[in-house]
Amino acid sequence: MIRQPIVAMMGHVDHGKTSVLDKIRGSAIAAKEAGGITQAIGASIIPTETIKKVCGSLLDQLNLKLTIPGLLFIDTPGHAAFTSLRKRGGNLADMAILVIDISEGLKPQTIESIEILKSYKTPFIIAANKIDLISGFRSEKGPILSTIKKQNDQVINEIDKKIYEIVGQLSEHGLNSERFDRVDDYAKTVAIVPVSAKTGDGIPELLMVLTGLAQKYLEKCLECNTEGPAKGTVLEVKEEKGMGKVMDAIIYNGCLRVGETLVVGGLTGPVVSRVKALFIPAPLAEMRDKRAKFKSIKEITAASGVRIIAPGVEDVVSGMPLISGMDEEKAKQEIKQQIEEVLLETDEQGIVIKADSLGSLEALSNLLKEKNIQIKKASVGPISKRDMSDAEANFDKNPLLSIVLGFNLEAPESISDKVKVICHDVIYKLIEDLEKWQIDTKKQMELKSMGVLTKPCKIQLLKGYTFRQSNPAVIGADVLSGTLTTNISLMNKEAKVVTSVKGIQEEQKSISEAEKGKRIAVSLTGVIIGRQIKEGDTLYSLVPEEDFRKFKEYKQYLSQDEKDLLKEIAVLMREKNPVWGV
Repeated sequence: MIRQPIVAMMGHVDHGKTSVLDKIRGSAIAAKEAGGITQAIGASIIPTETIKKVCGSLLDQLNLKLTIPGLLFIDTPGHAAFTSLRKRGGNLADMAILVIDISEGLKPQTIESIEILKSYKTPFIIAANKIDLISGFRSEKGPILSTIKKQNDQVINEIDKKIYEIVGQLSEHGLNSERFDRVDDYAKTVAIVPVSAKTGDGIPELLMVLTGLAQKYLEKCLECNTEGPAKGTVLEVKEEKGMGKVMDAIIYNGCLRVGETLVVGGLTGPVVSRVKALFIPAPLAEMRDKRAKFKSIKEITAASGVRIIAPGVEDVVSGMPLISGMDEEKAKQEIKQQIEEVLLETDEQGIVIKADSLGSLEALSNLLKEKNIQIKKASVGPISKRDMSDAEANFDKNPLLSIVLGFNLEAPESISDKVKVICHDVIYKLIEDLEKWQIDTKKQMELKSMGVLTKPCKIQLLKGYTFRQSNPAVIGADVLSGTLTTNISLMNKEAKVVTSVKGIQEEQKSISEAEKGKRIAVSLTGVIIGRQIKEGDTLYSLVPEEDFRKFKEYKQYLSQDEKDLLKEIAVLMREKNPVWGV
């Protein structure tokens, strides 16, 4: 039997995900079919008859005969919900609608949604929303293409311009896209449907393209057994007044019955329970309305949403798999395997990652691996002391890996100064912050290792400022370039070492270093002023060849003045040794 495709809504905040979904449901209700829309837990089922009514003559024009029983829309829009929805071998959603504000184009969460969809290989279409906000646009009854044709030239050009801006942005992310009526091959090109969630323009076309794609490319994937063991994914676990802990879940295969043994994934392993009761909302009830009425049922078949009451599920989190009606040991083994698929695909060395749900963890793990970021440990649930210890163990080997990433989680109260904890509810921001921290930390490490190198310096001894001729000689000097530090050797223009710096004073105070532009008094050992060195001489720090090579490695951290001075020192040294520092 073919089940409904499960469709998720995705996109950037405020681009109209909820509004588009509400308009789809509103159109379905307005079609006035008996049971035109079925509210399930966390999902809305729109049957084929309703789709026919909403799309009207569009289906006849395309000669499209509907064979799927309808569409099941995930009610909780947003990429965070999408990443939580996991089933064996990938994502629970068969398809997605990516909602983009036609005037704003791609935003950070849009880009993140695209990356997640690509990593799960989930087919999707784009709803270019808010066409009603284009200046001068007039809503008309009938197909969206004829509505666009009826606009004035300025509006038509503006819509075309906005769509091609989106096409250009999508191509930067490796996607071919085009307005839905101009697509030759839906397998290679992402269809863009201009819509208005406010006026309803384009909504029939959106449903039509979605249905057509599902029938053409997904029919084999949609085959399911409505009699066998139930398989599903937990959407949410929450406390309900008078019911205690309840699980809202999507059943994507088989049949779930009251009284059956239920095995669900828990944080510490499979949880075995028994189905005490099943509930679905009353027809046309709004799920987000707390006053929504529920009715008790004895069984439910795929694909649908359901509220499950079963004891002992406190350890269960969203995204966890569930199985019922199967041999208990076999079910436990399968659940364990599904969880380990996500948790155990880790590297010997790497960072520690945590997430609020199994699906979120998988999405984060996929995106990190795409960026070649190694993962040492991946698990679901709050960040624990054990996680902190695992990350701290990296500190001595590689401080860049001494980090814990938490997706949709709070940072713990006590954090070791050897561990960096980054938490965010947007994956791209999490990865962005990680990369920035690693770059900054690497820079600090390199600067630290540069600190032990002999700094390049060029000074000129001042005429008339000899305070002591020898033992040690003390004379005024200008720092012409670089930084003068104590305990370094100085050479003359012939690259011959003549003295070393014993001390530096500025305004009669001892200092350890003096930068370019400073006028200081310097005490020099092993020389007599007037013999080995004279007033007016220019002296250079003796930079060891190995230090010079290190400076070349870290040249991005050097100022232009330091780079020029190192070149000058290299020229002097190569008078004696042509391959010095090469």
